[in-house]
Amino acid sequence: MPDTPMTLGVDHIGLAVQNLEASEGFFVNCLGWKKVGGKPDYPSAFVSDGTSVLTLWQVEDPDSCVTFDRRQNVGLHHLALKVADEAALNALFESVSAWPGVTVEFAPEPSGAGPKIHAMIKDPGGVRVEFAYDPR
Repeated sequence: MPDTPMTLGVDHIGLAVQNLEASEGFFVNCLGWKKVGGKPDYPSAFVSDGTSVLTLWQVEDPDSCVTFDRRQNVGLHHLALKVADEAALNALFESVSAWPGVTVEFAPEPSGAGPKIHAMIKDPGGVRVEFAYDPR
């Protein structure tokens, strides 16, 4: 076993989405991320908040795709994004929950016994996204 990790963190996270345009719009127009690339011939958009990069990939047949079930499928359970403080979490949730195509799973609440506070939504492309603030 190596003495130090053989990797340097996450380069990017690739997410298959049901509606590329809606997911890209959510991250760029609702969350303020920037589009940093994409591949039109393999429909995708690369978006970044300046720290993290997501590759959003359009599924081949949106009408017949199988949506993710966190209790049945192996793979991404959810994407968790940090926010600066509780006020930022509440403001973000207010904006995100009103965004077209977003489904709210739960509003800001303690994670377990706390002190972490989090909220969970499903973005317009079908990806579960958690927003979290941890004062520790």
